[in-house]
Amino acid sequence: MRRVVITGLGPVSPNAIGAEEFHKAQLEGKSGIGPITRFDPAPLRCQIAGEVKVNPEDYIDKRELRRLDRFVQLSLIAAALALKDSGLDLDKEDKTRIGTLVGSGIGGMETWEGQSKIFHERGPDRLSPFFIPMIIANMASGQLAMRYGFMGPSSTSVTACTTGADAIGNALRVIQLGEAEVMVAGGTEAVVTAMAMGGFDVMRALSTRNDTPTTASRPFSASRDGFVLSEGAAVVVLEDYQHAKARGARIYAELVGFGRSADAHHITDPHPEGKGAALAMTAAMKDAKINLEQVGYINAHGTSTPVGDKAETLAIKKVFGDHAYKLAVSSTKSMIGHLLGAAGSIEAIASVQAIVSGVLPPTINLTDPDPELDLDYVPNAPREQRVDYVLSNSFAFGGMNATLAFKRI
Repeated sequence: MRRVVITGLGPVSPNAIGAEEFHKAQLEGKSGIGPITRFDPAPLRCQIAGEVKVNPEDYIDKRELRRLDRFVQLSLIAAALALKDSGLDLDKEDKTRIGTLVGSGIGGMETWEGQSKIFHERGPDRLSPFFIPMIIANMASGQLAMRYGFMGPSSTSVTACTTGADAIGNALRVIQLGEAEVMVAGGTEAVVTAMAMGGFDVMRALSTRNDTPTTASRPFSASRDGFVLSEGAAVVVLEDYQHAKARGARIYAELVGFGRSADAHHITDPHPEGKGAALAMTAAMKDAKINLEQVGYINAHGTSTPVGDKAETLAIKKVFGDHAYKLAVSSTKSMIGHLLGAAGSIEAIASVQAIVSGVLPPTINLTDPDPELDLDYVPNAPREQRVDYVLSNSFAFGGMNATLAFKRI
């Protein structure tokens, strides 16, 4: 099996745009959560979210933007950042050996809502002819391939909140099997919209700390009351190791393992004992051919929900035993909220940056630890700590679980 390395990072996050700024924001404990501005949230209990502050016209032609839902716009910005960061000279590359695998948990929700209103108020003849191409989830990968002329394998992962991790893991397999030399992979989501927020709101899944948005996402805290919904995208460039070495690429880290599982338990809640999560972590380490004592840090799924944080903690203890208390575990969702289909890929970037910098991102807002959750969650401040192996966890509605394993190189 071919070795696969990470050579480009493209985060588009509520608290920063681009690899350097994102890393800086993480280490500053900067929150990207604030009052919703994209629509009037007055009817909702939850009126806060993580919105991306970016002008798409800085990256995409204005005429083209009208044919792209925001989830695709954000993915193209993330891909542009990742490709630039990778240093790939696309004029010298065989584009039939470059593939795309960018997923979205929900797809073009903003377009769907807008076109639904037109349909009901003005009739079907007034719908946009681009309605369907704008909403389908595979269009992030498709538009990326068309934009750069990439003719290698192109597909999409749609697995709710594990989407970003699954996309990167599936891209790993494509390169390992020799189907491509380079894969541009990740996740994207743009559902800070009235209906999407309303749907999560009526489930009582969201935090209602409207008066203090920057402290609303508080994983592992006793006072956690739900997750904070965010938009964003994160794309990475993965390469065959020999291909990257031959072109003199800067290599951030090696992706050495990918594990996944199902809880087979509930449509929204994780298994209360974290059984599926434990299976995914175990599978990732087996795939990486490492033992549990080699793992120094876990970037947790850590959504700030009462049941989720407890289940993940139990899963870590189940897998690692006594070593669980020697691990560092933190949730970057405390700063950026939950990016749904982009969560796994933005957290993969945070994991890689932790390896490269030797500094672990904190779990901010952890001022009142839940006494039942007793691991080392890197509370409130970053920590200098060399780690050679890192796991990044992603879990989803439907009981889907995915874990990525990264190695210092």
